[in-house]
Amino acid sequence: MNRRADPEEAFRQTGWPGLRARLFHFYFLLRRPMTLGVRGLVYDRASNAVFLIRHTYVPGWQLPGGGVEVGETLEQALARELAEEGNITLTAPPVLKSMHFNRRSSKRDHVGLYLIDTFSQTAPKLPDHEIAEAGFFPLGRLPEGTTPATLRRIAEIFEGERISAYW
Repeated sequence: MNRRADPEEAFRQTGWPGLRARLFHFYFLLRRPMTLGVRGLVYDRASNAVFLIRHTYVPGWQLPGGGVEVGETLEQALARELAEEGNITLTAPPVLKSMHFNRRSSKRDHVGLYLIDTFSQTAPKLPDHEIAEAGFFPLGRLPEGTTPATLRRIAEIFEGERISAYW
C-alpha cells in the first residue's frame, strides 16, 4: 500500500506540548462552545513579503492571529493580535478574504482570514514568552517550516488557488 505522506504530520504536537494544547482547547470548549479565530495575511507590496510568526508553544511559521474574545469583533481581535504579535497597526480597514473550518483544532473552531496591505509597524517584533521569532519574508523565500495551512492561504490569495472551506 502506497500512502502519501501527510504534510501536517510534522506540525502535530505530542508529549507535553500536545497535552497542553489539548488542555487549552478543553478550557476554551468549556468557556466557548464554538471558537472563533482570526488570522492576518500582512502583505508589504514594496518588498513583496508577508509577515510570519513562530510561536514558542507550537511548531512552524504561521500568520499572526488568535481567538476572538467575548464582546470583540473580528476586526478588533485582528487589530489586537497584530499589535501583540507584530507591533503592527492597521492604517486602513482590512479585507476579509475567507472563512475556514479548522477541523484539525476541534470540531467547533472557525477562522476568518484578512488581507492587510495598509499598515504600519512601530518596531520589529522582539522575542517574548509567546513569539519566538517574527518577520517579513519574500513570497519566493518563505522560511523552512512554514505550516501547510499558511502555504495554502498564501496560494489562495496570491496564486489564485481555489479557497478551501478548511483551514
